Amino acid sequence: MRKLLLTLMVGASTVLLAACGSKTSSSKRNSVSLMQTSELLSLDTSEHADFTTWNTLENSMEGLYRANKENEPAPASATSVVKPTDHGLTYTFHLRKNAKWSNGDPLTAQDFVTAWRRSVSPTSKSGYNYIFSGIKNADAITANKKSPKTLGAYALNKHTFQVKLDHPMPYFNKMMVLPAFFPENPTALKKFGSKYGTQSKYMYYNGPFKVTGWNGTNDNWTLKRNKYYYDQKAIHLNELKYSVVKDANTAHELFDQKKLDDATITGVTAKSLQKNKDLIHERKAGTYYLRLNLRKGRPLTNQKMRQALSLVLNREQLTKDVLADGSEPAYTYTSRDLTKDPTTGKDFATETKPADTYDVAKAKKLWAEGVKESGQKGTVKMDVVGDDQTITKNVAQFVQASVKKSLPGADVAVKSLPTKGQQSAEANGTFDMEQIFWLADFADPISFMGILQSSNPQDYGKYKDSYFDKQYQEASSSHAADPKQYWQNMRNLQERLNTTMPVVPLYQMVESHLVNPNLKGVLRHPVGEDDYTRAYLSD
Repeated sequence: MRKLLLTLMVGASTVLLAACGSKTSSSKRNSVSLMQTSELLSLDTSEHADFTTWNTLENSMEGLYRANKENEPAPASATSVVKPTDHGLTYTFHLRKNAKWSNGDPLTAQDFVTAWRRSVSPTSKSGYNYIFSGIKNADAITANKKSPKTLGAYALNKHTFQVKLDHPMPYFNKMMVLPAFFPENPTALKKFGSKYGTQSKYMYYNGPFKVTGWNGTNDNWTLKRNKYYYDQKAIHLNELKYSVVKDANTAHELFDQKKLDDATITGVTAKSLQKNKDLIHERKAGTYYLRLNLRKGRPLTNQKMRQALSLVLNREQLTKDVLADGSEPAYTYTSRDLTKDPTTGKDFATETKPADTYDVAKAKKLWAEGVKESGQKGTVKMDVVGDDQTITKNVAQFVQASVKKSLPGADVAVKSLPTKGQQSAEANGTFDMEQIFWLADFADPISFMGILQSSNPQDYGKYKDSYFDKQYQEASSSHAADPKQYWQNMRNLQERLNTTMPVVPLYQMVESHLVNPNLKGVLRHPVGEDDYTRAYLSD
């Protein structure tokens, strides 16, 4: 999402806006205005996963844990961060007895069982059923070989939730902050049926806030305090107001008009504001890249042509002249600063960086060889599909110009679509290149690699490589508890991608934000979503 990035060992740093100054009194403004860059399409984590959905749910729902300021798991619905038993195969969580849903229902262990069974099911449309891999029977369930009822997730009693694994997963606790593992209210599921999560009123919330005012299509919604939340003293704001803003210049204007307290800016707008006193840089462990369509009959099924495409992109120029917002060139699918390889002590992405990153002469040679091998005649026509944000269009035009200038006989058409349109093209495979972003779910390379295995529902480019799949399966099963073998698998996976090139890295995300200097207490995580639940406005 995204959707959808924690550690075996967390290597990325976390930025906490210092909680200095006194908290606002009830007599002053007690709400903040925030923005999203794309539409809200659903609130049902079993059916949908993208940044806007997860950003909204991060502040209105609560899982077993929440990430603290060090980006480590901290107790949330669970009373403590548990240690596994049974040689790392069993996790037993004790839930808070005073935790409730926004309709007053108590939060129970069965709410987690219900949600996980829905989400791991092969009929789940979120694309995230793979994230349950490693939990007992999860792989067989997603392959439609066993019933979701056989999942290793159990309600031992009303407030005791137990999970059994197929094999040890040292990063399992880290994963539990993800919205993919949030609970779901059985009363709401039964009452709302197929409408569940399609509008804010068709759902109950167990977090500090509840979503209101979203009718399924509008571009603004409000999170209001959940009076049943167990830790009212920790919550200082009454409202979080969200609106969709796709253009950076508009975001800047709204910030200047004090209609946004936190505005994301990019491109020319960001470049002109780098010395603004209200600007902060938020480094994210995520990579923007081109997903290439490898389906039969598409123009980029040839490996040499894909390699050539990557080699004509001057990423230094892209980040300096087009983005100009602090973003950095990306040369590997896995982002830098995600984590260090503990067996070498080196940043994982840095140690697996390919030798050649920009070489037009080599690209032309590979392109000519690849076109001949693929039997394509005349102009090689391709499209690059992305959303309709201004920055996405600018990056697409950079790719278009770079290819046209350097690859003889290549022609790229830019297709900028609304979010639903892009997702439709993605799901139907009607693209040659798709602009996409992956923010690690937890701080380990396997979080990136998972969506490229051939059995993954998010493998929309249809990358099928037996070597890659074998390395991934070893890393996620027999080698999971052996650091030496595990990290060799990880290096093999990234190096394989450098060669086969099913994805073309573009840049690493460094967000530029204009932030109200009175907005304090925001947890800005390099991995996962930002947390505004404990934020406040100082005097």
